[in-house]
Amino acid sequence: MISKRHLTRRPYCAALVPAAGKSERMGGTDKLTAQLGGIPVLERTLLALDGASLVDEIVVAVSPERLEELAALCARVGVKKPLRVVEGGASRAQSVLMAALAASEGCELLAVHDGARPLILPEQVDEMVRLGRQTYAAAPALPVTDTVKVADTAGLVQSTPDRRTLFAVQTPQVFQANILKAALQSAIEAGAELTDDCSAVERLGKEVYLAPGWRENIKITTASDLTLAEALLRERENRA
Repeated sequence: MISKRHLTRRPYCAALVPAAGKSERMGGTDKLTAQLGGIPVLERTLLALDGASLVDEIVVAVSPERLEELAALCARVGVKKPLRVVEGGASRAQSVLMAALAASEGCELLAVHDGARPLILPEQVDEMVRLGRQTYAAAPALPVTDTVKVADTAGLVQSTPDRRTLFAVQTPQVFQANILKAALQSAIEAGAELTDDCSAVERLGKEVYLAPGWRENIKITTASDLTLAEALLRERENRA
C-alpha cells in the first residue's frame, strides 16, 4: 500500500550505479564503454541521473581492476551533481552495498540504477524516486507477454504460472536507505544469490511496490541489445 509518509519534506537521495559487470555476453565488446549514438553507454546513464531533479548525488561502483579507467570516464562526463566512483565487490549485492556505504551520511533514499540502462529519462528517475519516497521500496516493471514455464534441471515442465502475475523488473529501484543496507548485508551474510535489489528487501519480509516500467528502458546485456538500443535512440530523436 502506498502511504503518505514523509511527503512534507524532500528526502536526500543518492543514485547508486552498479557498473562492475564483466560483459561476458557481449562478444568481446564492453557494454559500459560501447558507443550508443556516439556516446558511451555509462555516460548516457550518468547524464540521465544528473538531470533528475530529485537525485542529489551519484555513486558508481566499478570493478577494482577498472577503477582508474572508469573513474576517468566518469570525470569526463561533466555531471553537475556530486559524483564518486568506488570499488565494487564480487557480486551485485556487494557492489550496491559498497556504493550505499559510500553515499553521504544522512542519505535517506537510495535509487539503484544499472549502469547499462542508458535510455532511462530524468523524469522517469524522478517518478520512481517519488514513489520510493511513499512506499520505501519501489521498482518499475513490465508485464510478461510470453508464456513462462517452470522446469526442472532435466528440462521437464513442472508448472505454467499465470502470466498475469508475472513482471519483468527494471531499474531504478528506490528504497529507504537503512532498509536496503540492512537487506543487502543480510543477503550477503546468508550467501543468497540475488539478481536485483528488490530481492534482498523481499528476503526481510518487506513490501515492494511495482509501478509501470518503460519499453525503451532496456538493459544492454548482449550485442543485439546494443543494436536495439541504437534503434530506440534514433526513434526517440526522430520524435523530438
